[in-house]
Amino acid sequence: MKNIFLAEDDADDRMFFEDALNEVDIPTQLTISNNGLELMSNLDILTVHPPPDVIFLDLNMPFKNGLECLKEIRESPKLKEIPVVIFSTSENEDIVAQTYQQGANYYICKPGSFPLLVKAIKTVLTREMWQTAKQPTKENFFLFGV
Repeated sequence: MKNIFLAEDDADDRMFFEDALNEVDIPTQLTISNNGLELMSNLDILTVHPPPDVIFLDLNMPFKNGLECLKEIRESPKLKEIPVVIFSTSENEDIVAQTYQQGANYYICKPGSFPLLVKAIKTVLTREMWQTAKQPTKENFFLFGV
């Protein structure tokens, strides 16, 4: 069973993600954080237990944004190896480049359609993707329209 964390402040996006995750044929357990502060608190609490297999991280959140969370995750000896997938509405090239430089594993621009979201989540959760490299080349980092 894959342990998935989602940090997302928008209730509709959380529900959309959860529904899509339920359509993927991979057993998962989902932990949802409503903002970056809650995510970091959940990660701190769970460092004793097995860490999440992947964190889907929104960028624009209150209290602590996704970039701040990514920086903290990558600087933490207990958390730095956890794969982080940026899950954002922004297609801004500077933001994508910044998240790559800060060590995110992949970047997904939130798809507008349910089937595309299911496909994007399934792509991220397939074991083959993580066997190739911790962080892909810059050309393969952005998974928009998967």
